[in-house]
Amino acid sequence: MTGRSWRALIGVLSAQAVAWTGTRLSAIALPWFVLTTTGSATRTGAVVFAEMGPYVLAQLLSGPVIDRVGPARISIAGDLVSMVAVAMVPVLFAVDLLSFWLLLPLVAVVGVCRGPSDAAKAVFIPAATRAARVPLERGTGIASTIERLASTAGPALAGLVVAALGGPYALVVTAVLFGAGAVLVAVTGRKAPHELDETEANDSYVSRLRAGMGFLRRDRLLRSIAGMVAVTNLLDAAWMAVLLPVWARDSGQGPAVIGLLLGVLSGCAVLSGLAAAAIAHRLPRRPVYLAGFLLGGFPRFLPLALGAPLEVTILVYAVCGLGTGFINPILGAIQFERVPEGMYGRVRTLVVAVAWAGVPFGGLLGGMLIARFGLSPALLACGAVYLVTTTVPALLPSMRTEWSKKDKTVPGPAVD
Repeated sequence: MTGRSWRALIGVLSAQAVAWTGTRLSAIALPWFVLTTTGSATRTGAVVFAEMGPYVLAQLLSGPVIDRVGPARISIAGDLVSMVAVAMVPVLFAVDLLSFWLLLPLVAVVGVCRGPSDAAKAVFIPAATRAARVPLERGTGIASTIERLASTAGPALAGLVVAALGGPYALVVTAVLFGAGAVLVAVTGRKAPHELDETEANDSYVSRLRAGMGFLRRDRLLRSIAGMVAVTNLLDAAWMAVLLPVWARDSGQGPAVIGLLLGVLSGCAVLSGLAAAAIAHRLPRRPVYLAGFLLGGFPRFLPLALGAPLEVTILVYAVCGLGTGFINPILGAIQFERVPEGMYGRVRTLVVAVAWAGVPFGGLLGGMLIARFGLSPALLACGAVYLVTTTVPALLPSMRTEWSKKDKTVPGPAVD
């Protein structure tokens, strides 16, 4: 691989790392700020909805633009605008001008920009992996491991900053990280390879979007994965935005323990993610997928619902992390290997949009479940749905042959 290829790969992965760290940090700091200042789980869920609703919509619509103008420009622009919008929250709070109704449009702007920016960064991965002549599972495994590392650092940093200074001021760090992501892509990512489907060069935006939708509609494995992840993301959003913070408040553990649990979960996922990057391409996908979700999915809800001691809860989250590390490399490889390169942006954003469709409603769902049934029943119900949803796609007899299809080739010319 040439030095230019290395610069592009390192730059994009580094940009992903800092942007994901900032996103994970704000995912704790912002809900905790709203919960502690308003005392309302419903308003906390509304803020999450205000950010994630535009995020999903922007993901859905940005694919043709990413394919047309290239992922670097979209990534840089999204990071810069996100930086400014996030920075406005602590600034307005400091001068006592931040109302709940002003906070909502600010986080909506962040959602509109983060969706295309996050999608654009992911589009870099297949070409860089192919240039390195390694299995696609290894490339997606490395990217997933970096995301896990960010998920470890972000919550831990958030817990410390929120506990010491309060939620709004943790967002200053988020803004800095978004800005750093833009700089990294500007310096290194502009040389990353980008393929444009010349047969669609003169097609309209709507035609290119329809082409992506048609491809996803015809691929039943991608449809199945997107639908499954849509449900799990909905439940994860309810857990992260409302259920976990309310548990931390009601149990007296506080925000630092949220960071501890998420750090343990992500840290153990990093270890298994590194193993997945090395050996996942040699393993049968369907059994590994099932084992990963059985260990890393629904068990997260149980110790919180049952009031387990903190030591037991930490142990359960460690085991969950070890299970989840193998999931994303497999799912990511499946997505990229089944899609033509000139359609990466469109199909990837559509899959992510479907997968994230429930995320805006996660906070609302968590708040309503707690208000209606209480915390423990809400946790148990979410865990049960999680278990059923993650096992169905791999257990249906009609889908078994789809899981067995693999692209074992990685060659391709080194990219200058």
